[in-house]
Amino acid sequence: MTTTGWNSARPWRGIMVATTLPFREDLSVDYDAYAEHVAWLIANGCDGVVPNGSLGEYQTLTDEERAQVVRTAVEAAGDGARVMPGVAAYGSAESRRWAEQAAEAGCGSVLLLPPNAYRADEQAVSAHYAEVAGAGIPVVAYNNPIDTKVDLTPGLLARLHADGSIVAVKEFSGDVRRAYEIAELAPELDLLIGADDVLLELALAGAVGWIAGYSNAFPASCAELYHAAVAGDLATALPLYKSLHSLLRWDSKTEFVQSIKLSMDIAGRRGGPTRPPRLPLTGATEAGVRIATEKAVADGHR
Repeated sequence: MTTTGWNSARPWRGIMVATTLPFREDLSVDYDAYAEHVAWLIANGCDGVVPNGSLGEYQTLTDEERAQVVRTAVEAAGDGARVMPGVAAYGSAESRRWAEQAAEAGCGSVLLLPPNAYRADEQAVSAHYAEVAGAGIPVVAYNNPIDTKVDLTPGLLARLHADGSIVAVKEFSGDVRRAYEIAELAPELDLLIGADDVLLELALAGAVGWIAGYSNAFPASCAELYHAAVAGDLATALPLYKSLHSLLRWDSKTEFVQSIKLSMDIAGRRGGPTRPPRLPLTGATEAGVRIATEKAVADGHR
């Protein structure tokens, strides 16, 4: 029987939260607040964390900040296997160095985008993943063709898995039909939900994990939704999903970092500012996030 919960043998499974990163008003990193946030997420039903992803604004961090974020997450999680740092970089050698740093810190896996400085072909993508896999830590591929312009198609994912370069994929294309083709071509490759607003569809299609965004604000409700969805308990999952969906869809929008941080603020957590070039939400976008978040709070989500 396939397990869909967290276990140390396959620590990329279960609910892994792509964590936001708290900044002080001067935009320096508040590591103490981040440590508290990681511990709170795990205490509220999440299985682990994904620091230094896009939600963690890794592109704006210095090398020392990025390394310290990983060390902070490992200490706060209480078990390094629960930490899956993002190791994206423009160069494969740099991504491998971040993977090696994650391994040295005791992390259980890493999350890797394909080359995204240009439209890399399949040969370059394969070489990139093979290089980072050489660090000796399990690699989860991140398919986000919307932003990277490089599509990890089911066929390419199957080849990367057959080569031993990846153990799982965070699928963010939004095309839920791919779940079935991935399962046909690479049945041992773990499918992880990559976008909050297709959670139910991908869970029913066989996903064994969720790299979640809105769990930063409502971890307990998201955990309940995930476990019901992967168990096929539609009587529980569908009403929860409908109740949260107006909020979850902000995870797939351009302003997802600011949106989730604003939702955290409204829900009583610390979201706070983002680093430039991201700017605070205004106008209709801010109003839309506020309305969806206030609805979630009123519905008792936490």
